[in-house]
Parts: sequence; C-alpha cells; structure tokens
Amino acid sequence: MKINKVKKITDCQHLNLFLINYKDRKNCEKEWIFASRSKDLNPLEKDYTMPDAVVIVPFHIQEKKLVVIKEFRVSLGGYQYGFPAGLMDIGETVEQTGKRELFEETGLTLTRVLKKSPAIFSSSGMTDESISLLFVECEGSPTSLFNEASEDIEVIMLSQKQALDILCSNTIKFDVKSWIVLNTFASQGVI
Repeated sequence: MKINKVKKITDCQHLNLFLINYKDRKNCEKEWIFASRSKDLNPLEKDYTMPDAVVIVPFHIQEKKLVVIKEFRVSLGGYQYGFPAGLMDIGETVEQTGKRELFEETGLTLTRVLKKSPAIFSSSGMTDESISLLFVECEGSPTSLFNEASEDIEVIMLSQKQALDILCSNTIKFDVKSWIVLNTFASQGVI
C-alpha cells in the first residue's frame, strides 16, 4: 500500500474531509475519503501519540455509581448514552482536558485519575480521530448549568445492576466505547 496524494476537501472548524489517492497491494489506483479533526493540508503528518479528544469514565465516590450522560447527537437525530468527552485545547494535558470537560458537562469535580489510555482510534475506516480514555473518581452534585448552548445533556448515575438493565434495552443508542465500559462494569462491578 502506498499513499500518493492527500487533498483537503473542506475547511471547517472542528472536522474536515480529505481525499486520499493510493495504490493497493496489486498496484491499482484507489481513492478514499475520510474525516479528520486536522486543519492541516495533510493530516497523515500529525503526531498520532497526542489524542484529539478525551473521553472521561467517571465513578462517583460518594454514590458508588458510574456516571454516564444521555446526550443529544445531531448526527444520530436523537439521544445517545455515553461518557463526558471533549476536544483537547492547545497546551492541555489529557488530565486537564478531562477535569475541564467533566465539570462543563456534568458539574462534577474530578478527584483522582485512576488510569488513562494512549491515543486510540474507534472508527479508523471513517476517521483518523483519536481519543484517550481517562478513568477517574469524582464527587459533587450533577448539574447542566455549565453546558454550552449546543449541548443537551442529562447526567445519569448507574449501579452495576442499572448498567446491566440499560444494556439489555434495544431502544437505547450507545457510543461503542461506552457500551464496552458499561458491559465490563455490569458484569464485573469495576471500571
């Protein structure tokens, strides 16, 4: 496989489309379109060790429950269950982004980082977007007071049994990462 050319198709603030011309294993010319958070002309030159965004997996220490959010997602035309998340600002660490986004989306305060993943990719057939999973403990009372106007978020705290119950619903939309974490929590009681 050989990349021949990368062409930026759109010039938007948070997401752009790119067209890649490449040769496959049989030396046939092919094209592929994908989405990227990159503003550069060639996103393939970016540092893939730094994630574009952080997904926070919070466990509320007083309530002894996993914190999830039910959030309206325009591309789904409805609500999806997931975890608080957000793009990293320039100069921020994964932990700083996690603390900021957790507070903005839930009103909860990060008290301790348990573990974090390296930059990982969830849908590399469509995008080069990378995220870091940040597993944390938190405290406080949930509120939507700090949500942006474009955010419609409900904070939900789940026990192990409640997590199992919502996983059994075929009417709930889940983010893939969230379904995997919820499934682990429901079966093992840990995040």
